[in-house]
Amino acid sequence: MIFPTALVFVLAGVVIYLAMLYNGLIALQADIDKAWANIDVLLKQRYDEISKVVEVCKGYMQYEKSALQAIAQARSAYAKAVTVNQKADASGPLASSARQLFATAENYPQLKANDTFLQLQKRITELEEQIADRREFYNDAVNTFNIRMREMPDAFVARLMRLNPRQMFKLKETERVPARVMWDEVMR
Repeated sequence: MIFPTALVFVLAGVVIYLAMLYNGLIALQADIDKAWANIDVLLKQRYDEISKVVEVCKGYMQYEKSALQAIAQARSAYAKAVTVNQKADASGPLASSARQLFATAENYPQLKANDTFLQLQKRITELEEQIADRREFYNDAVNTFNIRMREMPDAFVARLMRLNPRQMFKLKETERVPARVMWDEVMR
């Protein structure tokens, strides 16, 4: 009589433990999705602000077609991105082209004195800082999730759930290169 009762308690304990593992993995997935949603909102805001900067710069930077075209191409690539990885990949060139535009703007004193340009530049800088902060939260959540998926016994539950590791939001090579002023464009 004691043996069947003990077996029921052991099985109930195993089921409860597996349910806790399952719920933990689901919570981590939700954390990752929430962290990405926060980044996505900021990336969209940056996308919108950059379009405003381009409009302000067009009147001043008549000879900087390559800088303005780089931003247009980067914005187009970002607008077409759908998945997390596509948006993360498209984010790098957009940030890089914006830095390039700001570096080039240094050669235009009238533009640097324009209040709208200065406000937009400040806003984009603030957004970049917020994106960096949110990227850290996202990467922490992904790291925790990926570790749990490889640890025992979570690995068994993750395999049953058909979960796959997530990719971290990493800097692209274009984001590592400092912006430089294209003097040949300025001299034309």
